[in-house]
Amino acid sequence: MFPKMTAQNILPADGFAGALVGRALFPGAYPGPCVVVIREDGVHNISGTVPTMAELLNSHNPIERATKATRNCVYLGTLDELLANSTPETHDPLKPYFLSPIDLHAVKACGMTFVKSMLVRAIEEQAQKDPAKAEELYKVLEGEIGGEIATVEPGSEEAAKLKAALIERGMWSQYLEAGIGPYVEVFTKAQPLSTVGIGAEVGIHPESRWSHSEPEVVLITNNQGQPVGATLGNDVNLHDLEGLSALFLGRAKDNNASCAVGPFIRLFDDTFTLDDVRTQNVAMTIQGDDGYLLSETYPMEEMTRTLDELVGQTFNENHQYPDGLALFTGTMFYPDQDRDESGKGFTHKIGDIVTIKAPGLGTLINKVNHSNKVRPWNFGFADLMNNLANRHLIG
Repeated sequence: MFPKMTAQNILPADGFAGALVGRALFPGAYPGPCVVVIREDGVHNISGTVPTMAELLNSHNPIERATKATRNCVYLGTLDELLANSTPETHDPLKPYFLSPIDLHAVKACGMTFVKSMLVRAIEEQAQKDPAKAEELYKVLEGEIGGEIATVEPGSEEAAKLKAALIERGMWSQYLEAGIGPYVEVFTKAQPLSTVGIGAEVGIHPESRWSHSEPEVVLITNNQGQPVGATLGNDVNLHDLEGLSALFLGRAKDNNASCAVGPFIRLFDDTFTLDDVRTQNVAMTIQGDDGYLLSETYPMEEMTRTLDELVGQTFNENHQYPDGLALFTGTMFYPDQDRDESGKGFTHKIGDIVTIKAPGLGTLINKVNHSNKVRPWNFGFADLMNNLANRHLIG
């Protein structure tokens, strides 16, 4: 059963103190997505002034523009009312409900930004499912070298020396290259308009036997590559498919509803800055119908790279994003906690409830289903433009 979502358990720890914006489905005569401002007095549709989230965040001053837009807006209801209507079990299509807070943004993700996930993936790659070899590698990489990897600056001269030493011992890995080498791993996680929001089902491929969620902070930039806000994300992954070959990363990462973002975007202001993102503790809880419970917390301060570096290596003179960028910043989670059989690790089951939480960003909750059973993605760019035109929001 999907947990009850209310303002009290979804908002950031300081409630409505920050500048919160998002997207919702407006169920009028011409239903469609709208940009909303979330305040203590309710959820306000500002699409009459700002038709897309990308346009709002590319404004010179997004907070000022959103504030002015609320003077001529449409009240959609209380935050509690929209949250209550945002799950598949309670959804009434005639009432507004929350969508993913991003629309036209490119959705990119960075990997190998935490030591733990980097090391265990390197061990998995080299052990080739040999438990004895995996244990031996773990003792060396974690015990002898783990501390050095945790403190070395990626791409530095010290990192190059460490790489040479590991190569000499036959222990170098593509995962270590991405973790401490000069180049950040950046891949396309999902297509614009394909992400799902709070309350929605997230999808795992029915053929996968080893799938898991990846809790992450998502930075939101404008079309100049400047971070303007942040939110939470679930980078759903098919670990078995990714492990077969690095060439299968796209298949492992991008399926129906395999990317959840939300609950809202918190714009950077005096109450919450990029420095505050760096100190967030991201917690993930997974509850199964079988009574299974996983609960872990991951400090952003343990990242091996800076947030500025992740953005700078993604958005630069070699690659721009004219509608803005939603950048997943990486996860510390690795599915090595046994769920059923000893030594088999964690994998999702249908019906799992995934809760991702950070004090400054609120709580994102989703339910797991197969990617061919969730609501299909059938609303693309052309649909959005036609919808906005029919609602007289664009010329």
